[in-house]
Amino acid sequence: MRPAPPTRRRGRLMRSGRAVPVRTCAGCRIRTAKSDLLRLVVVEGVIVPDPRGRLPGRGAHLHPDLGCLDLAERRRAFPRAFRVPGPLDAGALRERLAARAARQQDGEMVSDV
Repeated sequence: MRPAPPTRRRGRLMRSGRAVPVRTCAGCRIRTAKSDLLRLVVVEGVIVPDPRGRLPGRGAHLHPDLGCLDLAERRRAFPRAFRVPGPLDAGALRERLAARAARQQDGEMVSDV
């Protein structure tokens, strides 16, 4: 009996022989591994990063890059992704991503936001 060829499971990528969860970036709309994206949640009208993925509420995912944040804001993707009405404050998130980018340029290892 011949073994069946491996099939790709819907919504998962194969990485080192194991399936990993896939999410879509709210900014650039590229589907990638969940571990490569930053989870965001809304707390009292403010978008805050959730690097550990433990905060309650509906989450959205974003590449930890200012370009993707700009795209998401320009496309007004956050109110749709979080399913909340009105504009949301992303100022604190922008500052954290800018600080992360500055640390990367200085050559420091950056593990989370």
